[in-house]
Amino acid sequence: MTSTTQPAGEVRFRSDVTVELVKASAADSDVVFAARVSTQGERSRASVDADASESGGLIRFLMRERHGSPFEHSVMTFYVSAPIFVWREHMRHRMTSYNEESGRYRVLEPVFYTPGHERNLVQVGKPGAYEFEPGSEQQHAEVTDAVRQATTEAYRQYQRMLAAGVAREVARSVLPVSIYSSAYVTMNARAMMNFLSLRRRTDDSRFPSYPQREIEMVAEQYEQLWAGLMPLTHAAFVANGRVAP
Repeated sequence: MTSTTQPAGEVRFRSDVTVELVKASAADSDVVFAARVSTQGERSRASVDADASESGGLIRFLMRERHGSPFEHSVMTFYVSAPIFVWREHMRHRMTSYNEESGRYRVLEPVFYTPGHERNLVQVGKPGAYEFEPGSEQQHAEVTDAVRQATTEAYRQYQRMLAAGVAREVARSVLPVSIYSSAYVTMNARAMMNFLSLRRRTDDSRFPSYPQREIEMVAEQYEQLWAGLMPLTHAAFVANGRVAP
């Protein structure tokens, strides 16, 4: 999704999230050598740097039978920028490591999330069985206006307290969860599949999931980057109904 950053005095507004692959030690061969140790012992070391292109059948078997531990022998670190309300959902995934910027030690930037026009606004149905519909032009205008007024005033009060010498960890208490934060996120392929199985809504999922749109935006970018690193594992995950092993 393209950023819709717009100036509003000191306060800026965005409707996107960003995910950057910082570094990775992640390949389909990681799954192969880890799995083969169970039958080959020390001889499995010959597979560490081997071409995994002929090992799709083994990877599909591991995925289908839910032998999950071989998928843990990979490491990916991402740099993610998203609103705090997205982070609160993201951090429920405890198979992942985080280091987030701290409002105790730095002045937080005045960047806030406001839904883009393509973001559906109206919930139809009851919890557990509902859909979202686009909403009217008036509703979109109401959301945009309310978010901009509230966040601009909140950041003004934040600056007021800082100027008065109030500690950053106290002053930040007035800031809403729509403010952006950034973090390094490190996970392995098994954790990635767990995340994607819950945070993406796709027609090929064996068990449908209904994620909030903003965290799904993060998941979409994760999946694209991960699929480039481990194409055989990603293909097996999709073929298996997107069920995490």
